[in-house]
Formats: sequence, C-alpha cells, structure tokens
Amino acid sequence: MNTPTVPAHASAHASAPAPAPHVLYAHFTTLTRTPLPEERYPTLLTLLADITPTVQALPPDAALADVSGSLRYFHRTATDLAALLRARALAHHGVDATVGVASSVLLARIAAYDGPPGAVRTAPTAPDAVAAYLARRPVATLPGIGPATARTLCHYGLDSVGRLAAAPPTTLQRILGAPAARRVRDLARGIDPTPVTPSAPARTESAEYRFDHDELAPDQQRRALLHLTDELGLRLRTAHQVTRALTLTVRYADRSTTTRTRALPEPTAHTPALTTTAYALHQSLALQRARVRSLALRAEDLTASADAAHQLTFDRAATNTHALEPVLDRARARWPDSIRPATLAAAP
Repeated sequence: MNTPTVPAHASAHASAPAPAPHVLYAHFTTLTRTPLPEERYPTLLTLLADITPTVQALPPDAALADVSGSLRYFHRTATDLAALLRARALAHHGVDATVGVASSVLLARIAAYDGPPGAVRTAPTAPDAVAAYLARRPVATLPGIGPATARTLCHYGLDSVGRLAAAPPTTLQRILGAPAARRVRDLARGIDPTPVTPSAPARTESAEYRFDHDELAPDQQRRALLHLTDELGLRLRTAHQVTRALTLTVRYADRSTTTRTRALPEPTAHTPALTTTAYALHQSLALQRARVRSLALRAEDLTASADAAHQLTFDRAATNTHALEPVLDRARARWPDSIRPATLAAAP
C-alpha cells in the first residue's frame, strides 16, 4: 500500500510548536477608574523594569514588556509575571493594572481590552485558536485600520477579522493597495512581528479646565478648549518645543472618562493648529447631551522646535499669524493676561 507523502515544509509547519506567551501589555488605572496621575506613570514603569529590561513606554497609562528573557530567570510563566506586576502595582502604589499576555504585541493588546479592567488575560497561541479568537472581532480592532478604512472594508462585506483573513489577497490589494493589504492580512491571521522597543516615556505637557458646574453646552466646552490650547501653545513656544499629537480627556458628572488622541498634520506649537485639532477631537465624541465636569488636553511626543520639519505654505494668513505669535508672546510675558483670543473675553 502506498502511503501519501507530506511535503517537508508542510510537515515542519504542522509540527512546529506555537510560540510561548512572552509579551505583556499593561494598562494602569486608579482603583476608582479615573485617569492615572501623570506623576505616577514613571514609577509604574520601574515595576516592569524590575521584571525585564525590555519595556516600551506607551504614555500616559500603558506599557509593553517582552519577558522572554525573564521566564527562566524567575521560573515563572508570562501569566505569572503579569499577576506579579498587578500585585506589586496595587501593594506599592495603590494602582490597578489590566494585563494582556500573548505571543505578539497585537494579541497582548487585544487581550488586555477583552473584558472589564483589573484582570490578567492570556491570549491563545495555537494558530487555529488564534484564528477563532480573532474571527468575530470588528476589523477596526486591528491596529492601523481607522474609521475610514474600516468603512471601506465593511462596504465590501469585510466587516470582521475572520472575513478579512479569508479574503483573497488580490481582493485586498485592489481595495487597500499591495503593501497595506499584506500587512492587514497578516494581522487578521494573528501574525504580528512588531517588536517591543525599549523606550522612555515621551515628554508631554498638559492643562485641565474644571467647570464650576456640570456643563451641557457644547459652545462653553469649546471655549474651554480654546482656553486650554491658548495656554498650551504659549507654554510650548516659551519652551521652544512642538507637539506631534493631542490627547483630549473628558470627565463626566458620574466620574467616568473618555480619552481620544489625534496626530497633528505636522509638529507644531501654534495655537490655531492646536485649536483645530482639539475641536475635531471634541466633535468626534458627540457630547451634545453629556454633563461634562472637566476637560484635559495633553500635548504628546514633544520635541525641540529647531529639530522639527515644517511643510512650506503659500497661505499668507497662516504665515502672518505665525510671524505675529512671538510678538504677542513677548507682550503677554511682560503684561500677563493682557492679550488673549477675543472669544475668551468673557471666559467660560
């Protein structure tokens, strides 16, 4: 009787063991589920550094860690090390942590947000189990797929990760282009070679506006945002820095919060550009009936203004505004509160 032969590469693939979980995605929160105070974040990173030197900061309240070199040293699994991290964060700093454990950055991040906060969740590692784990999730779950791309994929019936993984490569190439199609298809199949890159937390600058009462009016909230961007812009320009992204945190009357981040078109410290992005973040939240207690705006990923590249423009109004800002800043330094946007003449 003839025995069917199996190609050598197929046999090796079938017998290859699934990679052991070694990536931790940690998201820190206070016990009352309020935003993490900025001064606590560096100390929490040291807890991860006590476990592994391969820690990637994801400010303001998350981090990645590769513990592959620590498993044998501690004689523990990655899940055990995640539980140890939670226990130390709670005991030493009164902070809770939600930790996703997986064999890749993608799966660790998904596992961390796959349920209520305050837990350790381990993603599967076997290819079939990973496929089932991802299959029913919306395509927007995958990193790099924003709202516009998600809408395009859904238009073609590719509304879940499982359908995206099963789509013919040629179909994805027609929709997304060849490079993006390959990347998205790999992610949909749970393949993510992204390494954990050790880094210190990026520098940030933040400002907060607390209303005297729970604010319902969107116009008053926008005026508060203008107050914050005016303050942040002045501080950044005084420090000769620019920011690459803004993060808006909205705190509601019930103490719950919503946080959104948006990249700026280019690194900037100009108040009009900051205001435009802040308004866009606010509008995307659709807070028409929300009772807002406070608004906080944080400038992310700061760098020296001298090192930032800027797009040339033929917009004379924008050029004049940029040239006028340093003059106004010097006047404000000499006579505080003497100059500010006209909209803030009657501050909210």
